[in-house]
Amino acid sequence: MEKLKRFTAKDAEETYLVPHWASGFFRVGDDGHLEVTPNNGTSPYASLYEIVQALRDEGRPMPVVLRFPQVLESRVRQLNEAFQTAIRKYNYGADYRGLFPVKVNQRRMVVETVAASGKPYAYGLEAGSKAELALILAQDLHPEALIACNGFKDDDFIRMALMGLKLGKNVVITLEKFAELSRVLRIANELGVEPQVGIRYKLKAKGSGQWEASGGEAAKFGLTTPEIIRAVEVMAQAGKLSALVMVHAHIGSQVTDIRRIKQAVREAAQTYVQLRRLGAPVRYLNLGGGLAVDYDGSKTAFYASANYSLPEYAEDLVYVTKEVTDSHGEPNPVLVTESGRAVTAYHSVLVLEVVDTIRPPGEEAAELPSDAHPVVKDLFDLAQTVSAKNYREVYHDAFSDKDTLQSLYDLGLISLRDRALAETLYYQIARKVWKLAQELDYPADELEDLQKLLADKLVCNFSLFQSLPDAWAVKQLFPIAPLSRLDERPTREATLVDITCDSDGKFDRFIDLHDVRDTLPVHDLRPGEPYYLGVFLVGAYQDVLGADHNLFGRVGEAHVMVDERGFSIERFVPGEKARRLIENMGYEDTELLASVERLVRQSKLGPAEKGFFLERYAAELVGYTYLED
Repeated sequence: MEKLKRFTAKDAEETYLVPHWASGFFRVGDDGHLEVTPNNGTSPYASLYEIVQALRDEGRPMPVVLRFPQVLESRVRQLNEAFQTAIRKYNYGADYRGLFPVKVNQRRMVVETVAASGKPYAYGLEAGSKAELALILAQDLHPEALIACNGFKDDDFIRMALMGLKLGKNVVITLEKFAELSRVLRIANELGVEPQVGIRYKLKAKGSGQWEASGGEAAKFGLTTPEIIRAVEVMAQAGKLSALVMVHAHIGSQVTDIRRIKQAVREAAQTYVQLRRLGAPVRYLNLGGGLAVDYDGSKTAFYASANYSLPEYAEDLVYVTKEVTDSHGEPNPVLVTESGRAVTAYHSVLVLEVVDTIRPPGEEAAELPSDAHPVVKDLFDLAQTVSAKNYREVYHDAFSDKDTLQSLYDLGLISLRDRALAETLYYQIARKVWKLAQELDYPADELEDLQKLLADKLVCNFSLFQSLPDAWAVKQLFPIAPLSRLDERPTREATLVDITCDSDGKFDRFIDLHDVRDTLPVHDLRPGEPYYLGVFLVGAYQDVLGADHNLFGRVGEAHVMVDERGFSIERFVPGEKARRLIENMGYEDTELLASVERLVRQSKLGPAEKGFFLERYAAELVGYTYLED
């Protein structure tokens, strides 16, 4: 028998596709640990497993989110420098003024890191609500950095935005519907301030991928072309046409196909030209979001991927805009994009600890009792005769026997013991058939589901609904890999289940370069040794969309810095306590304690038991909501 060659770090990187999705921020070390490289592939680096173990040594519970501010800084730098490079390459006649939409992740560390690292580039922020604008106005931005106010607005939202202008901030109010224009002009007049207005143009071009339906003529936001003409006329009649400084066109989120992006840019640039010809002194062309993250590493137009790179994206936006505006003799506009997902996704890793394994039956040999039902005996005989020549026939017969036995059981004609033995034998046959099928060049199509049937279920200490809501709600794919033992060949296949009592709390779709995998390669668990899985590219939206399903709250987060000496945990933000989640649902912990105390006093518990129960009950109210050692 040919000996298997040693499993190396390179093998692990290809198994988990790390070089394909990591954009240089993660790699597999020679010691089998998954490492973070915040400077995009160059030193320094740090082991994620060692970071987690350091947190455990401090008594920090799982699950935990690891945040790497340096990765955020790198992404802000890469985005801005990609546009600067493209502007120089094509001799573009204006600058780039990017915006980070804080709706993507409003965490303080995220917003403050983006603002600080973006200041040298006059990188700005986008608000979609009054609360977001309130935190944005407090940030230390470059004087020329834009603050864009998007979303539907009431008088207070508009008033706060205009006061931002009076404070010296470069605030632009985007009109999402025609009715907002009269409000802006009225309140600006009341405050004695010259507004800066943008018009969101409802693109006819549509994006591609998961959120394709959010764009086009049926989009939620934006003015139609007749409404744009009316808005220009109203502003001109009010003597405020000079306030129209931006045209905004948003193709959608996670746009996977660069051809769709170029089509949308061309249409938006034409609208910029036409507004200039109507006398509006528009100088910003805001091309919205859409810059995709390649979650599966396939470099395709698949909904979890992108068939273009960041430099290609920047070059196409610059080139197409210059081509359109130059051909009409109009000045090149200041280019604006609102890339959020592509900036924040990489900086955050969700770490899950595997706390148990649920394995299907059939791994151990079964003994056939003399009084077994004839159909069970038939399954036993089939299990002994599986070969490369008859595996399909045996599997079909076994499947038929399984259905027959289920019918007999429903009629009360076989015992629970016989049914259990039959199930074990069926899984034994399935394992043998799957093993043979893998050795063949062209296995039968009907056997494709066997791998998922035979996969382990790893019970992970987390809530899918709290920490990975997009995986449940829109079937988003995220890269997942073990943090250690990557110098060992994974010998098991598994799906992941969370600790909620909801059947949808599972992860059974994994990245692949050519398809979507049903299972994840994993290692056998070792008694007494922790096994951690990292879920990557979760820094966009997942932090702020989570639901408190089953009252599993926000998990703890560690802010980690990496340098030549190693890593340091700069800050740890504890996860939510049970009491806070309960209070969010309308309860008061004092009332709950009082009710339980009355119940205990009336119970038959002994004095020591009463004290112990009340002590534990009070402790759980202030405890972490996830499983603890």
